[in-house]
Amino acid sequence: MRYYIALVRKDADTSFGVEFPDFPGCISAGDTLDEAAQGAAEALAFHVEGMLQDGDPIPEPSSFEDIDVDGAVPMLVPLADGRGRVVRLNITMDENLLEEVDSAARRFGQSRSAFLANAARKAL
Repeated sequence: MRYYIALVRKDADTSFGVEFPDFPGCISAGDTLDEAAQGAAEALAFHVEGMLQDGDPIPEPSSFEDIDVDGAVPMLVPLADGRGRVVRLNITMDENLLEEVDSAARRFGQSRSAFLANAARKAL
């Protein structure tokens, strides 16, 4: 798993905005910092998926020394190593277990899908 630097900004009366210096045009936002982190992980995964489909090279993560934060707060966002094309699926799960999954995903700054995929990779 690689981690990319995201820059978080917030002005008065706005949501938290997130941008990725390594991926110009890849942005996200959230009303809370947790939502911004979750959205950032989803935006990064979606952006990279599109780059891979277009045959574009994926840059190596920049170091903190290479990034000009310019008043933003840096945050590391995980990008799981891809193993193929992302597909949408429909699953059934106990609602209490689903609440626990969602809570854990938020703690790790991941979407539900990213959390379940990472858990499956660890189990395999």
